[in-house]
Amino acid sequence: MNKQFALTDNSVVVVIGSGAGGGVLANQLAQNGVDVVCLEAGRRLSPADVVNDETEMFGKLTWLDPRISSGQTVPGLPVWTCKTVGGTTMHWTASCPRLQEHEFRTDSLYGDIPDTNLQDWPFDLETLSPYYSLAEDRMGVTGTHNIPLLPGNNNYKVLEAGARKLGYTDIDTNHVAINSVARDGRPACVQSGFCTSGCVIQAKWSTLYTEIPQAERSGHFELRPESMVVRIGHNAQGRVDEVHYLDSEGTLRIQKARAVCVACNAVETSRLLLNSTSDRFPNGLANSSDQVGRNYMRHFIASVVGEMPGPVNLHRGAHQAGIIRDEAGHNPERGFAGGILMLTVPFAPEMFAKFLDPNGWGEDYASTLENYDHLAAMLIHGEDLAQQSNRITLHPTERDSYGLPVPIVHYEEHPNTRRMKEYALKCGKAIYRALNAKKVHAIVDMLPATHNMGTARMGNDPATSVCNPWGQTHDIANLFVCDGSLFPSVGCGNPTLTIVALALRQADYLTRQLQENIL
Repeated sequence: MNKQFALTDNSVVVVIGSGAGGGVLANQLAQNGVDVVCLEAGRRLSPADVVNDETEMFGKLTWLDPRISSGQTVPGLPVWTCKTVGGTTMHWTASCPRLQEHEFRTDSLYGDIPDTNLQDWPFDLETLSPYYSLAEDRMGVTGTHNIPLLPGNNNYKVLEAGARKLGYTDIDTNHVAINSVARDGRPACVQSGFCTSGCVIQAKWSTLYTEIPQAERSGHFELRPESMVVRIGHNAQGRVDEVHYLDSEGTLRIQKARAVCVACNAVETSRLLLNSTSDRFPNGLANSSDQVGRNYMRHFIASVVGEMPGPVNLHRGAHQAGIIRDEAGHNPERGFAGGILMLTVPFAPEMFAKFLDPNGWGEDYASTLENYDHLAAMLIHGEDLAQQSNRITLHPTERDSYGLPVPIVHYEEHPNTRRMKEYALKCGKAIYRALNAKKVHAIVDMLPATHNMGTARMGNDPATSVCNPWGQTHDIANLFVCDGSLFPSVGCGNPTLTIVALALRQADYLTRQLQENIL
């Protein structure tokens, strides 16, 4: 039963967001006996709301409030995030790599790269490893804790065969938070191929199915969906003490708080902090360093599609249950810093038609679409480097339906990324050509960013970072950030496992702070 707390209850911790960071943090705090109010902008879907239809689920899951594209971002949809209970864990592919040791130390290892703002993490892989292990067990990540890997579908078999012909060896069906066997009261994957539609049978880990119900059973947790937070307030001492939000009817509510944790994904976390201005904090909360919203990073995303000699039916099977890790290391001899992952990906026919050519026409185009069942496809993503000029800002006049300034997402690709992308596409094309693909297509700069990080990064120096190693803001002791915004660097792998590990670590720290009356 969902417990209810009074708006005047100033003993609660308010967590803003219910995705990988917020949902896990809120649940772990509740399990630790801490009273939590979780405010989520989106609505709570029921099992019947989730269907195997990517187009329908796009409308149900996606954050569609206006955002302004700037620089090299997709017009109208610069980032793809979710507005629903569970956040982007409803849409994600469930790929769960750990950051590699070198990816914690980019400033120390990568050298002086012009026009970057590199910063090492304030701790190393060894420090985070126990929390990675806890996260993998909690999420049921395949290939860890004696959980079998998923079987390989045809798309994987093509990827593996081509890769091995080229001499790659670190290839398998990936560490994914999708049940390969029944676990945690949820069934095993049936390979239906609709991972990003929310997973009808709940084999894929999402906080909607796992963390939120567990938190509700604790008796220390209240979820308030359709609650759009517009600002965070503070008292005369500069401690945050209230959260202002619009409920489902558009009525302004104010929830008192002992501490506040912001877990809204990088764009909304930045917007909320920047919009919460006051005489004491004229540039927004936690922003004495002028780093809130800066250092926005995303993985470059590109796809290679091969028209193979025989049928593949790439749409059958888990989306990213196939990975090549051989190019993931830092090897500057390739002409760039950082690494690359190549993973299987399916495209629905209508999505592939759009990505292949939005204005497609003619015999050649039609022939490719007719060969849909012969397509094999991979997604390639690689490490992005921090640049101060890549940032989230607020439009001075444009307002959305909540009366909030519309966020501007500005991103310019660094030359290092361009060199990495050229190399990665060459590798991807070679894999399918090694198997005598009839045609090979490269799809670049069409997809909005789905891995958004770095806008409130951690560090030991308050002059160059927003948060300390625990996600606690330097400026305000009882204000925390708990999402990908914390990342000082992003590595080349999907960020969700790291977000969950950081949330578990933050929950331990915050619980101790509360129990010892430090906060």
